[in-house]
Amino acid sequence: MTEHHHYVRPDMKAFAANLRKPMPFWKKFWLFLRNNTKKIVTFSNCCGHPGEPGC
Repeated sequence: MTEHHHYVRPDMKAFAANLRKPMPFWKKFWLFLRNNTKKIVTFSNCCGHPGEPGC
């Protein structure tokens, strides 16, 4: 049996909503950087931290 992987496009509305979450700028910037770095390194659409900035 073969495994099929479906490409899921990132949701820009969710992305923008995550950036509007109330938190200090430095923490938001750090989470954005960390989560996007993880997505780039793992060639993934999700960093594993849904709801955080950058995911």
